[in-house]
Amino acid sequence: MTIKFAKRMDNLKASEIRELLKLTEKPEIISFAGGLPAPELFPVEEMKRVAEEVLEESGMQALQYSPTEGYTPLREKIAKRMETIGIKAVAEDILITSGSQQGLDFTGKIFLDEGDLVVCESPSYLGAINAFKGYLPEFVEVTTDDEGMDMEELEKVLSTKKKVKFIYVIPDFQNPTGKTWSVERRKKLIELANKYDVPVIEDNPYGELRFEGTRPPAVKSFDTEGRVVFLGTFSKTFCPGLRVGWTLAEKDLLEKYIFVKQGADLQTNTMAQREINKFLDIYDLDQHIEKIKDVYRKRRNIMMEGIKLHFPQNLKYTYPEGGLFTWVELPAEVDARKVLEKAIEVNVAFVPGGSFFPNGGNENTLRLNYSNMSEEKIQIGIERLGRVLKEML
Repeated sequence: MTIKFAKRMDNLKASEIRELLKLTEKPEIISFAGGLPAPELFPVEEMKRVAEEVLEESGMQALQYSPTEGYTPLREKIAKRMETIGIKAVAEDILITSGSQQGLDFTGKIFLDEGDLVVCESPSYLGAINAFKGYLPEFVEVTTDDEGMDMEELEKVLSTKKKVKFIYVIPDFQNPTGKTWSVERRKKLIELANKYDVPVIEDNPYGELRFEGTRPPAVKSFDTEGRVVFLGTFSKTFCPGLRVGWTLAEKDLLEKYIFVKQGADLQTNTMAQREINKFLDIYDLDQHIEKIKDVYRKRRNIMMEGIKLHFPQNLKYTYPEGGLFTWVELPAEVDARKVLEKAIEVNVAFVPGGSFFPNGGNENTLRLNYSNMSEEKIQIGIERLGRVLKEML
């Protein structure tokens, strides 16, 4: 049988991270591969109470269809939480999505025609790259340093390239590098976006997981013309299995996301929305996030100490002030995929960095996650990976 698929399918392949996660289900594997939260921190007992109360108080409504935009009390609470990063919003500015990943897919569907340009950091989030690829764009990567995207390079791109549809950024504890943009770069991004009339997609799943220092204002907080779309999620600060995120945008932009949502899945899980809302009513989410940060801070510290102690001395790596990841650069001639093959032999997994560059190359890089493994496993795994690296280098 010959089946003719849409042209966009030629451009899609399985996520390298999702495929790696299948391998890491083996109990003997110490995995630094996925961006998985620590399951022991999930509020299981609290959610038992929450689910029972939701069903007792509003069971019929919780199990029924609900508005595409989402559950209004939850949207109101999200809008209130946005104030802490300088975003003034009301419930009507927010669409509840099935995780922020759905917001990324909708972004591609709303903005991109074949051959359009997506401007992104180099490297950038693999999940976003894959979401956008389905709409057949081309990617323009802009170099980043410890303060974020290179603004001179960005302006050169915007002033010379036609068909740029949007700039996609992860300004807080960027996936995969763990870097955070300076306030000056955030302001300059808006200045250039206004000058060249380009929308900005601000993806911010990690911002609340800051271990030290002060959380900077969101890029959206500097938005003077309503061109920034902010994507948020409860996946990294609460329960990823509930798949509840949100898109925050000005009315005309958000309307497009709502139309697309209606055609995709009508609405986000009603029960999950009401459960999160009830949790926010009876428990302190910020207190819960502090517990998460305490654990992740310790794990980050152990990984950083292990890298310093066990990895070859000539490697570059980031020291994240929060989030889930650190980023390692190997000598240019070393292929991280070959390193992974050797690491798997000693039951350690990570994600080779090449997949995070939409135009390819940079195979000498790798991403390490520190949120999911115990402190003991991080120590053992980093020591093993250090031995592999020393042998190969």
